[in-house]
Formats: sequence, structure tokens, C-alpha cells
Amino acid sequence: MSDIEGVYEDLEADVSLEKFREAVEAKVEQMGGLADEETAAMLVAHEIGESEVGGIADIEPGMEDVKFIAKVTSIGEVRTFERDGEDEDGRVVNVEVADETGSVRAAFWDQHAEAAIEELEEGQVLRVKGRPKEGFSGVEISVDDVQPDPDAEVDVQVADTHTVEALSLGLSNVNLVGLVLDTDSVRTFDRDDGSEGKVSNLVLGDSTGRVRVTLWDEQADTATAIDPGTTVEVIDGYVKDRDGTLELHVGNRGAVEEVDEEVEYVPESTPIEELEIDQMVDIAGVVRSADPKRTFDRDDGSEGQVRNIRVQDATGDIRVAMWGEKADIDIGPGDEVALGDVEIQDGWQDDLEASAGWQSTITVLESDSAGAGDAADESDGSSDANAGLSAFAGGDDEGDDAADIEADDPDADDSSDAAAESDDPTDGEELEFTGVVVQAGDPVVLDDGESTMSVSTDVDVGLGEEVTARGVVRDGRLEANDVF
Repeated sequence: MSDIEGVYEDLEADVSLEKFREAVEAKVEQMGGLADEETAAMLVAHEIGESEVGGIADIEPGMEDVKFIAKVTSIGEVRTFERDGEDEDGRVVNVEVADETGSVRAAFWDQHAEAAIEELEEGQVLRVKGRPKEGFSGVEISVDDVQPDPDAEVDVQVADTHTVEALSLGLSNVNLVGLVLDTDSVRTFDRDDGSEGKVSNLVLGDSTGRVRVTLWDEQADTATAIDPGTTVEVIDGYVKDRDGTLELHVGNRGAVEEVDEEVEYVPESTPIEELEIDQMVDIAGVVRSADPKRTFDRDDGSEGQVRNIRVQDATGDIRVAMWGEKADIDIGPGDEVALGDVEIQDGWQDDLEASAGWQSTITVLESDSAGAGDAADESDGSSDANAGLSAFAGGDDEGDDAADIEADDPDADDSSDAAAESDDPTDGEELEFTGVVVQAGDPVVLDDGESTMSVSTDVDVGLGEEVTARGVVRDGRLEANDVF
């Protein structure tokens, strides 16, 4: 056994002996005879070991140099750009490559870009050497060298259209056909350069799962033009991570278009009897009851809204609080619904409740109600006592609305009352107020089914207990002399 073969046997890297010999010979020549074959072999082995990664998932920005084997899944178009101080334009081609651990965009520059267009094909396996960096849609590789490897096998399917299940972090040029499950309004924001941006969301489902789609700028208005239940195709999207969950993003180069295709979406749900507090789960069932929508004022002066429904499956039922825009969804008794990413919380009288906020998906699978939306719109903000209590269970409206309508929000203005505006008590007024305890802390909050009252008292009371507080109103709060 030669010295080269001995070093090669100890090398844990996916490179052929022939390629290794060629690298050793090049190293000997490079060093001008200062190193023999064994020394050169050890230097080459060290270089290979330092840059070889186990898979695309191991690649991180900041690595100096990486080598990996991957399959070409898509090839972009050549784009030209001007370089400062140079007459000749630069060229770049983005090539999507993948292995069993993930996918990554590889940028081929200048002469490599021309070769990519002329020689690369989808499904081809390559040995890639390049420098990782943080790109617009995640980690990208700036390619320094690439060699076809027809003998290597990479178990990755190349498809024109992806499924939700097949999405992976860093994937770009994604085409996906799905059923619109939920849509969102357009929101604006200011960029660092002073320009205004727009963003919206919709949720798509297919037979393999569902995914949130984020639409930017020119594409943002699409979410308001498409109704749930419509089949659409996302064109040229890219996959990013948000709080540990994959999302499909669509920028100005992409599009979302309606298509005439049948897409089956079968939600996987957790039985209601198996729900536990603090879970984020999917549930499905039939709407047993639906309360009117209630509005309330936040501390910042904005108005929030919530609507409560009760959903039942074969194992039990649960109250669901729908916050913000979710409260406007047309749902009524008899409707079959699927609710994705709802948070299970501790509700009234130790009963569990589900909270559907901005991150949740509410899909009406089959409608058997009439006028449910009209009932909600005609609501004056009041309901029966139990409906009011469910609003105090908590909720989240676009990330900053953990406001429960007065009770659980530590920033809530105790003097505000969405149900009663002109009848607010005045300072110094003697008042007797009877209601159900919906907050037992400091202050105690009572709800009589039409309005709420914050009460300052040292008396111990329990949630759900009906009590009467008598005293004087100070700064919108009842300072109680008697609680019974």
C-alpha cells in the first residue's frame, strides 16, 4: 500500500481515490518539491476534512469554504449587472441544489454562469465548492468550483411543482398549487431607506399539509382579491423560517394566480378530549353555537374585537375565542370548521378554551348556517354573561393584543368599557354593582353581561362567583366598602 493510499483510507470524506491522487500531485507541484507525497497527502486530507460537510443542512454563513454533493433541482436565468469601475457587465445565475438534508441556492458568477446555462441540467449531481453567505432567502453559496459526478447518488426528487410536505428551508423558485384556507389584510411598514413596504398573508393547503404564504409589496394586494376556497398557484416563491416554522414567501419576481384545478385538503386534528393547556394544536368539528362579536378599546386607543364560538367533535366540545379579523369570519351553528394553530388556554371555571389569533387558520369546510355573519355585524358589543366571560380567557390579535377585554391584559385601561359608553359612572358617585368575577386579582373585575367594573377590595373572591360590590367610584374604579 502506498503512502497516498494509507492517508486516503483514514480520510472520512466523500472523494474518490483518483481525485485524491490528482489533488496530492497538484499539491506536490505547488510546493515545488518541498513536500514528499505522504506530506502532501496529509495536507490535502486536512484541507478536504476542513471543508467537507455532511449535508446542506450543516452549511452556515461564516464558514470560509465548504464542499458538498447535491442534485440540481432548478436553474434560473442569467442576470447582468454593472460593476463599479469596470466596463464589462457582471453575470450571475442562481441554481437550486438539494440533498437529503435540505436545499440551497448556489450563485454561479461570470464564466461559471455561462457554463451553468450551457452545461447544467435539472437532475444532474454535482460536487460543489464555494463560500456560504447570508442571502435574501437564507443561506446561499457563492460557487468557486463545480464538477459533475455521474456516479454519485442523491435521493432528491426533481419536480416542476412542489407540495407543502416537500418544502425545505432555503428552497427557491418554488411553484406550489394549493387551496386557499385563509386570507389576511394588507399591512404597511416603513423601510430603513424611508420607503413604504406592504405585506399580507394567506394560508394554502394541499393533500400533504398547509403553509403560510407571505406576500410582499406588489403581491400583497393579492390576498384581498382571493377568497378562501379558491385554488391558486404560487409561482417563484422561496422558503424561509419564522419562529421554527417554514413559510413560503412571494416577492416582486413571483406571483399568485388562480388556477382551475381540484386540490384536496384533509386537516389533521387533535381530538378535543385530548387537548391540554399551553398546546398549539389543530382542531376540527361542527359549530354548536356562535356568540355575537364584541368590541373593546385598547390602551393605545385602538379598537379590538373578539367573537366566541363553541366547536364540538366526537369526543367533546370547546369554546374558541376568535380575535381581530378572525372575528369577522362568517361562521354559524351547523358549520363544519377546521381551526389550525390555536392556543389552548385555561378558561372560565377551569375549563379549557382555544384562542385563535393572527397566526391561526380558520377554514369553513362545509356551511350549514344562514346569516351568521349578519348576526355578528349587528351585535352592539353585548352578550349573555357566559359569552362575556369567555372573552376574558385571553387571546392574541396580531402579536400585541393579549387583551382580553379588560381582564387579563396588564396594560388594559380599567376604566374603559366597550359595551357602555354614555353610562360610565362619574367620580364620587356612590354605586352598587353586581356581577360575576372574571378576574380575582388586584383589581377584581366583575361582569354583569353588559358591562364590566374594576373593584378595589381586600375581600377574597373566586372566579365565577357572583358578588355585589358597594362603594364610591374613583378614577373609573369602584372603591368598595362592602363586598357580599
